[in-house]
Amino acid sequence: MTDIHALAGAYVLDAVDDVERAAFDRHLADCESCALELAELRETAARLADSTWSVPPPALRMAVLAEIRRTRQERPGPAGRVGPAAAGAWRRRLAVAAAAVLLAGGAGAATWVTQEQRVRDARTEADAARDEAGRIRAVLAAPDAVVRTGVAPAGGRVTVVASASRDEGVALVAGLAAPGPDRAYQLWLIEGATATSAGVLPAGQGGGTRLLSGVRGKGLFGVTEEPAGGSAQPTMTPLVSFTLT
Repeated sequence: MTDIHALAGAYVLDAVDDVERAAFDRHLADCESCALELAELRETAARLADSTWSVPPPALRMAVLAEIRRTRQERPGPAGRVGPAAAGAWRRRLAVAAAAVLLAGGAGAATWVTQEQRVRDARTEADAARDEAGRIRAVLAAPDAVVRTGVAPAGGRVTVVASASRDEGVALVAGLAAPGPDRAYQLWLIEGATATSAGVLPAGQGGGTRLLSGVRGKGLFGVTEEPAGGSAQPTMTPLVSFTLT
């Protein structure tokens, strides 16, 4: 039978069965050295824990248990019990073996978590894209949809389909002269002297499609060239502008 003193490492790693756990719980009440070792092992395990792999793959725990099973136990002494020195050596080897597996698996687990996050991000982006595509289709099919088009003096066309009932619109920009790599076309919804940004195209691109929100009550639509990322307010007279209503 396994020496009860030798279960400290496995106990910390939750690698004991119910019978061993109950026996070790009873043993802890009367064994000060095991209680002290348990506290030290828990502190070590806490230091090994890292937020980048706090949810490790199931294979990691199996690897720890496999390493514990491979760790040689000391033979019982003449009296049928492992001596204190031998038991301490066995427990130290167990702790080292478990820590080695945890540290070796840390990089793989971190990669696993990173990959999982990338999958979640990709799913979120896909869901957002599907939602936007559905809203664009709804605007184009709206019974009250109106279509307005403007042509830029230097070439290119801007078309807006707007639905007051949905308070949304779709802007299609095509053929505008490509701005510099640090410049971008910005879309505006204009009412009186107030211009509200309706989106910014990617830097350096002369075309794109944008879903517009808040079109109801807006009298004008315009496009300006701004620094990449857009401006709080137009910095120039719109290159293209036309009424929405």
